[in-house]
Amino acid sequence: MHVVTNGQAADHPVILFDGVCNLCNAAVNFIIDRDPEAVFRFAPLQSDVGQRLVRACGMLDEDTIILVEGGRCFDRSTAALRIAQRLGGGWPLLSVFLAVPAPLRDAVYRFIARHRFDWFGTRDSCRMPTPDLKSRFLAYDAPIV
Repeated sequence: MHVVTNGQAADHPVILFDGVCNLCNAAVNFIIDRDPEAVFRFAPLQSDVGQRLVRACGMLDEDTIILVEGGRCFDRSTAALRIAQRLGGGWPLLSVFLAVPAPLRDAVYRFIARHRFDWFGTRDSCRMPTPDLKSRFLAYDAPIV
């Protein structure tokens, strides 16, 4: 699966996130700060491109983080741990938790996801990237090829 980013084809993993969730936006900032080679691209789930990718992935539950990588889609804890594998510092060590069965990992993920708005709040609208980060975010109207 190739995604068109700002009019140009890109072969980067894409992270789909809840654009109105403060925890999710903090996670995007965390990833950006630990991804100096700019490997990841981002799109809010609420955007047109986010919705098209969700449908292309066949995901039923959009209340999760989704990683689109190498034509495959990962969600919940698997997405988070696969993202950690590609970050700088000691974060790749977290991938050891991929050995834990997904239902157990996802139970923790779902608990946090269920309470994230109460604990961290929401925004009135989706995140708009700063000019220096704009190339890391998929254009909301970009076609997927």
